[in-house]
Amino acid sequence: MATIHVDVVSAEDSLFSGEAKFVSLPGEAGELGILPGHTPLISRIRPGTVKIVRPDDSEEHVFVAGGLLEIQPTTVTVLSDTAIRSHDLDEAKAEEARRQAEEALRNAQDKSEVAVVEAELAMLAAQLSAIRKLRGR
Repeated sequence: MATIHVDVVSAEDSLFSGEAKFVSLPGEAGELGILPGHTPLISRIRPGTVKIVRPDDSEEHVFVAGGLLEIQPTTVTVLSDTAIRSHDLDEAKAEEARRQAEEALRNAQDKSEVAVVEAELAMLAAQLSAIRKLRGR
């Protein structure tokens, strides 16, 4: 069975490094599915879940808050400022951060402040959606 090497890296840590038979993630223009031998590609990614299917059919899920993707025929590299393993996602903490961001949005003074808070809200919404999807809700 053909495999592809996958690296998921954040600013703080390497969250996954290993072989996979399939990878899917939220690309800038839509969901991307990657198999071994994929055409080379560089793309931005949106906040969401990177799904890695290992050769034994087990799955690894990593939430990324956006970033960059590089695909080579034998390697996939995902670079993200913030990445969290699925089992480390905390719904209550994300919900509280969302409430705080909504409060900050109500108190924002200028357009640049609004843009920063809206980007944070979009990332938190994607994180909460990923948590609920991964937990079957």
